[in-house]
Amino acid sequence: MRRYLFQGDVSKLPQTTCDVVIVGCGLAGLYTALNMDPKLKVVLINKNGLDESNSMYAQGGIAAAMADDDSPALHYEDSCQAGAGKNDPKALQVLVQEGPDNINQLIDWGVPFDRKLNGSLSLGREGAHSRQRIIHSHGDATGLHVTRTLAERLAKADNCEVLHSTCLVDFLSDDQGAVVGILTMSSDTPNNFAAILATHVVLATGGIGGLYPRTTNAAAATADGLSAAIRSGADVEDLEFIQFHPTALPQPDETGRCFLISEAVRGEGAVLRNHRGKAFMANEHPLADLAPRDVVSRAIFRQMLDAGTEHVWLDATMHSQDFLAKRFPTIFSHCMRLGIDMASQWLPVAPVQHYFMGGVKTNTEGQTSLHGLWACGEASWTGVYGANRLASNSLLECLVFGRRIARSISLDPNAYTSRNGVPAKHEPIKIRRRSVEVPAQRIDTIRRQIHQVMDRDCGIVRNQEGLSLAAAEIESLAAELDQATIHTVRTMETCQMVLAAQKIVEAALTNKVSIGAHYRSDDPASKLDSVV
Repeated sequence: MRRYLFQGDVSKLPQTTCDVVIVGCGLAGLYTALNMDPKLKVVLINKNGLDESNSMYAQGGIAAAMADDDSPALHYEDSCQAGAGKNDPKALQVLVQEGPDNINQLIDWGVPFDRKLNGSLSLGREGAHSRQRIIHSHGDATGLHVTRTLAERLAKADNCEVLHSTCLVDFLSDDQGAVVGILTMSSDTPNNFAAILATHVVLATGGIGGLYPRTTNAAAATADGLSAAIRSGADVEDLEFIQFHPTALPQPDETGRCFLISEAVRGEGAVLRNHRGKAFMANEHPLADLAPRDVVSRAIFRQMLDAGTEHVWLDATMHSQDFLAKRFPTIFSHCMRLGIDMASQWLPVAPVQHYFMGGVKTNTEGQTSLHGLWACGEASWTGVYGANRLASNSLLECLVFGRRIARSISLDPNAYTSRNGVPAKHEPIKIRRRSVEVPAQRIDTIRRQIHQVMDRDCGIVRNQEGLSLAAAEIESLAAELDQATIHTVRTMETCQMVLAAQKIVEAALTNKVSIGAHYRSDDPASKLDSVV
């Protein structure tokens, strides 16, 4: 595995210096920046602009114990149930205890959360939640309005600078292995590299949806941060745990993204039906259509296999057009544009890749195993999810741990500039190795191969034979790209994707027991053996 994708002399690149560089401008990146001490110079980078992140597409909302009949203890218990008890207790306590205060912070900053006529927060319910605790904005456009509000606030912050169309390539290290900056490239211009040197680097690049042919993720989610961290030697955890959202429209759009049908639709009473029109979830779990996502996804998967179909149906016809248009304006209008009236027609839905529970391992302050590197949001592993993420905990994680990172850095900005009292020294990187030009057409083919392998062998259901085949195929692709010259973002992304896929498959091979979102059909305890 090559340590750096970049080939050349870093000392000859344009350089920017700052106190903190944040990689990613989704909710985790924006919120972390806004909670920093205004005296610190903060630089944020994004690949495709502030209008393109997984956070922007988050429909359901943010889970927090805000209701009178709710409590952090109940939120904790629901999270453990969904996570199959694999959650880190300390991190999960931090999440549920500090969640409400962070919601109040967003309210103070002007985020337009939906409210009842009496002025109290309008709370919804999603799968595996025992209480109404999902805070939403404009019905089903929570992520959009939260991130827009924070982006507007960030524009007024004199200490923050946003670099658009800028991609993470590598983390830069000093002579002691501490992370002291990042190496970037332009999304728009080939061979346009630069270095950003910083006392603190915050990784907030989001998920790994680009590894799969069907995903709800933004196009920018190609595992860049995960792979760069792995090459740097950062500890990672739970890479095999990948959540598939049970209900998305099965046909991707021109960007490759599948439109999500929020779990909140089922929270309002919608029912899953098979090709015969029969509701089937009541036979699968006591919570029926509001069972944990891994349970619902596998149940749909089984129905599709039994019938030889590519989707099942979601029936929301118990509601009027008026109700659906007001409660789910984004979903309702999108379906109407496709010629589907939710009030009178069932929606075709199928499970697609949605969320990554693994990531770069952190403690409860957001520190990784590498000095100077922090991580939050979907790119991080805090331990709060266990084997399966409870619905709407993800945006909350961005808030809670993003603020913790900001406060730790702001409390003592120079605390991480050296290790053991020895001043850190950055050594310019000069890399000269034999490089290979990989044609653009071949890069596109490799990306399709990654999609095929991950979908076939590392999807909702896995087994030893399939994962072994996947490991061999991806290893071959990785060897082919090991000396690839990085001229364009597409080539860079493909190199990141191959490494991430390789490590995810390795983790799935190692874990031979079915738990949560990692389902092994060759585990004797599995229930799908006769089907798969």
